[in-house]
Amino acid sequence: MRHRHGYRKLGRTSTHRAALLKNLSISLIEHGKIETTAIKAKELRSYVEKLITVATKNDSNAHRTVFAALQSKEATNKLVTEIAPKYVDRAGGYTRVTRTRIRRGDATTMAFIELV
Repeated sequence: MRHRHGYRKLGRTSTHRAALLKNLSISLIEHGKIETTAIKAKELRSYVEKLITVATKNDSNAHRTVFAALQSKEATNKLVTEIAPKYVDRAGGYTRVTRTRIRRGDATTMAFIELV
């Protein structure tokens, strides 16, 4: 049972799951909008919103914390200098998940996740 369990395992080991979320986050920051499965999008939403909340402080510790999570200089710099300042006066809800279609191969629900 998963009563009050805090996250989705996505059928992966913990290191694989961390790498997946990191790579999806980098893609979302670079492109602004990506299409993935609905379950991955929902899990990515909480991961990215926590990073944006940290990045809104816009100091050196924010840079360090975001870089530790993303391991990408370009994505970190874009997040802290361009994306996060837009959300300084917003109290959460930085992303939007929109369901799009059913994937043909395995009939899973696809969704767009985008920065608001």
